[in-house]
Amino acid sequence: MNPDRRTLAQRERSALVETMRAAGPEAPTLCAGWTTRDLAAHLVVREARPDAAAGIVLPALASRMEELRLREAERPWDELLEKIAAGAPWYSPLRYADRLANAAEYLVHHEDVRRAGGEWTTREFDVEDLDRIWALGTTVARTFLRRVSARVDLRTPPGITLTKSGAVSTGAALAPMVSVTAAPVELILWAFGRDAVDVDISGAQGGIDAVRAVPRGF
Repeated sequence: MNPDRRTLAQRERSALVETMRAAGPEAPTLCAGWTTRDLAAHLVVREARPDAAAGIVLPALASRMEELRLREAERPWDELLEKIAAGAPWYSPLRYADRLANAAEYLVHHEDVRRAGGEWTTREFDVEDLDRIWALGTTVARTFLRRVSARVDLRTPPGITLTKSGAVSTGAALAPMVSVTAAPVELILWAFGRDAVDVDISGAQGGIDAVRAVPRGF
């Protein structure tokens, strides 16, 4: 790993800001009901208000986080983008855990903006990035697939080169076999609940139905 190279989280943050700037504040996203302005406000609150950001996973705090998000959404568009570009403030734990906590966040939300218009192309990543994205995607996928009534192999399609190749298996050991085949970026988007993805699910029909029925994402 090149120590001078910006992290995946840093690069995706910058790329998302530029994509949002080009799209404008009222562009659609893959986050249901949210425009780019709504998404930008969410990102600002997530990093600047750690006291409320737990509302992403804790229902008891969700209303407080939404209140703050709506307040942030009233800021001028350029100001929102500047806040995202600047990163988490000094007092936020996310400032010191950026590489670990934000790679998936900014990659997924960047694609939320890129793919919302209905026409999108896949981006090229080097092997180091693909390894990182695959590890993140399989980790998320395994959290919701572990109790599904299927034995699921997560595989990359031919032509994808990873340092650590091979399928990742999860789910019920004696259940019907299912293969989920996807490039790393497609898998992480699918794992986070997105449908504008290129993912192939094959195998026993009962297992396919079980995989498709399980809630994805957070």
